[in-house]
Amino acid sequence: MLLEPARGGSGGLVMPGGGRGGRRPPRSGSGGPAVTAEQGTLTEAVDGEVQADPETLRRARQIAARLAVPRPRRDTTARRGVGELASVRYKGGSDDIDLDRTVEQLVEHPVPEEDDIIVRERIRTRRSVALLVDVSGSMRGERIRTAAATVGALAAELDRDDLAVVAFWSDAAVLSHLGQHVPAQQLLEEMLRIPAKGLTNIAFPLQVAATELARVPARDARVVLLSDCVHNAGPDPRPFAARLSRLDVLLDTSGEQDEELARDLARLGRGQLRRIRAYTDVAPALSAVFAS
Repeated sequence: MLLEPARGGSGGLVMPGGGRGGRRPPRSGSGGPAVTAEQGTLTEAVDGEVQADPETLRRARQIAARLAVPRPRRDTTARRGVGELASVRYKGGSDDIDLDRTVEQLVEHPVPEEDDIIVRERIRTRRSVALLVDVSGSMRGERIRTAAATVGALAAELDRDDLAVVAFWSDAAVLSHLGQHVPAQQLLEEMLRIPAKGLTNIAFPLQVAATELARVPARDARVVLLSDCVHNAGPDPRPFAARLSRLDVLLDTSGEQDEELARDLARLGRGQLRRIRAYTDVAPALSAVFAS
């Protein structure tokens, strides 16, 4: 099931019920393909306002303070048309000359070449990021606090980009779609409304991320997975990782984990594997991921 938070009304996540069944899940941490029909279900709505606890807010602020995500590089040939207004070298097709910048160029090059003419064009520099956060039973306690703090910090850092946030267990809940721009504090609080329980189905959120990013140019699209990668429900996630343009994995190593699967997912997704043992490791890991 793919679920979404109720906007307005109760302000909570409405979780439809469902049956349980299927084969016994494989032993966790095995690294092998895990295929099961088992479903983790939540059968009630989480009503009322839930305030983030002070420790989670403190972690989010500390992660945000240390987070340094570089802006994406401007591509002056492939993505012109919609985006920020910028001064670029003339490549044909624009007649809005930036006189000040062009005069500066002519001072240095009295006999100008065509690309010494500086024009003003709108250039897309917006990233599209899908953040997939594990809220299954194995991520309870300190792990879920760190996960929620990561969501809040990254959402604040990427406020000029398009960010989708998907929380997952056996099923998944989309906390924000690309282009929605849900406030960071709201995302953090909605993460904490979801009880950490159920099995871990990594394949499903990878499919959800592919759907979210389907209309985004490959060079602008990336997926970040935060999980212990103890996959024990649903099909083998490896084939779904291989279909993504870029998949980076933040592996929570503070408890049980499956590093073999995490390594495979990052390799197949043409991304990086970064290990997180405590919330203080999140900022350097994310900074390294987005620097490449």
